[in-house]
Amino acid sequence: MTSSQPAPSNSKRPSANFAPSIWHDTFQKYADSESLEVNEIMKQEVQMHKEKVKMNLLSNDNNILQRLSLIDSIQRLSISYHFENEIDRILVHIHNDFINKDLAIEECDLHFTALFFRLLRQKGYNISSGTYRTNFFIFYIYHYNIKRYQFINYGFTLVSINMNYTDVFNKFKNKKGEFDEIIVAQDVERMWSLYEAAQLRVHGEDILEEAHKFTYNKLKSITNQLSPSLANQVNQSLQQPLDKAIPRMKARSYMSFYEENPSCDKVDLLSLAKLDFNMVQKLYKKEIGSNTKWWRELDFATKVPYARDRVVEGFFWPFATNSEPKYSTGRQMITKLAICISLVDDTFDVYGTVEELELFTKAIQRWDIQCIESLPDCFKVIFNAIMECWMEIEVFMNDVGGDSNLVLQHVKQAFSNIVQAYMVEAKWCHEDYIPTYDEYMINGILTSGSPWFTTVFIALGEFASKEMFDWISNIPFILKASSFAGRLTNDLSSHKFEQQRKHVASAVESCMKQYNFSEEEAYEFIKKDINDSWKDMNEEYLKLTEEIPRPILDCIVNLARICEFIYANFEDKYTNCELLNDDIMALLLDPIVV
Repeated sequence: MTSSQPAPSNSKRPSANFAPSIWHDTFQKYADSESLEVNEIMKQEVQMHKEKVKMNLLSNDNNILQRLSLIDSIQRLSISYHFENEIDRILVHIHNDFINKDLAIEECDLHFTALFFRLLRQKGYNISSGTYRTNFFIFYIYHYNIKRYQFINYGFTLVSINMNYTDVFNKFKNKKGEFDEIIVAQDVERMWSLYEAAQLRVHGEDILEEAHKFTYNKLKSITNQLSPSLANQVNQSLQQPLDKAIPRMKARSYMSFYEENPSCDKVDLLSLAKLDFNMVQKLYKKEIGSNTKWWRELDFATKVPYARDRVVEGFFWPFATNSEPKYSTGRQMITKLAICISLVDDTFDVYGTVEELELFTKAIQRWDIQCIESLPDCFKVIFNAIMECWMEIEVFMNDVGGDSNLVLQHVKQAFSNIVQAYMVEAKWCHEDYIPTYDEYMINGILTSGSPWFTTVFIALGEFASKEMFDWISNIPFILKASSFAGRLTNDLSSHKFEQQRKHVASAVESCMKQYNFSEEEAYEFIKKDINDSWKDMNEEYLKLTEEIPRPILDCIVNLARICEFIYANFEDKYTNCELLNDDIMALLLDPIVV
């Protein structure tokens, strides 16, 4: 900025009047707390229950439905990471049984068919919702090697199967071609299973579109007739189905429901789930405590006063990349950088002038603080915090024997990309320009944050290779779809609040402009785009499981899932942090009574 362009005083700058944090020092006491250490007795208990659950999982006494139901419960209780090898082996075995032993899915009931379909498809098996008249099928069977993060091709099996033209779900329809209410609607478990299976639909699966519409409407109409615990679970699924949720977010409420199930394994499975939940919660407390301490030490609340203080709420995105304990160190570093991204976002939205933001963007592109020497101190505080994060990553990579140069090159570039995208928005806002919907969404891929989060997850995990960085840098279609879903879900929840002040147009205003829509029409159009993005993710997940490690694919989809949660019901729970109070208490603060 030149002397002829003095910076406006703080009193003349716009303000969003963000609410302060409601957590204050709640988590800081956990930063160095010895009380959060897991004692040996607890570890031994967990190991004992794990071994017994594993024995039950592999027992030959269980029929296929019992095995599938057990796997489903393990996943909903968010302890499947303890049994990934066993679950994969079982699903391969079940899949092979239905192929090699000529078992017909069509002969099974709706609950079994839907559960079979969902569990195998969500693991990357391309189970078709339709079957076609032919005597021969070629099935490619892949088994995921957890230790090597690769797929082993077991080859193909050419088999003869007696199947009709009809879809596997078609037998549950009546003569009019509609889902039979006697078969489907009179049993809540069947409807619920079909509803959840329908969430994994891809483009062109009309029968699953019909199933989704039918089961959604029926379930919604009968929730007031169900027991309180069942109604609670069904309502949660109607709002955020399993395929659009992160299991650990729902695990606690599912435990209460599972406990009432007559077939509940309270001795081992439920005990393991409760102990695991409490152990992992302790880890999360330490992570957030450490980052709260960092926030306080850098005094962001005073030095960057216009920005949101959301250390606790910001944890949900790193948590979404992977919630397992082994990613704890990476989560802490990702959370710091996510907080820096939030500070940068607020600086672009509610503080900086275009001239200041151009200099700041240049500083980020060059990683040179000299570019912002003339700017207010808040810019330097944020810049220095980011630089300290790079130093921390470099030390971490050297400690684990990683390639710090490769990692920092890609993480820095990803950070620079999102800042440049913010700069595009800042110019649009300054010029009162409303981009077309297409223009907005191209830039929105980056402002969604998903490419950056995925890059950092790859960098700090076991997958930091040139091949993986090259793949993610090219914004593969699954990442584009996740970014679209996240960006659009965010915009639907926040655009009315943002448009109360001078702010860049959101997807809603851009859609209204390009298509000459009313606001209501734009909402419907965007909701359809979000649904299509989920179909794209489902389809791409199935295509990519041979070549991309599953944790990376899960990270990408999880970033869309956390947006479904944070921005549900057209509410921005990150900005309006009091809306997350109950969820934070349940997930991060209150232990479960064992």
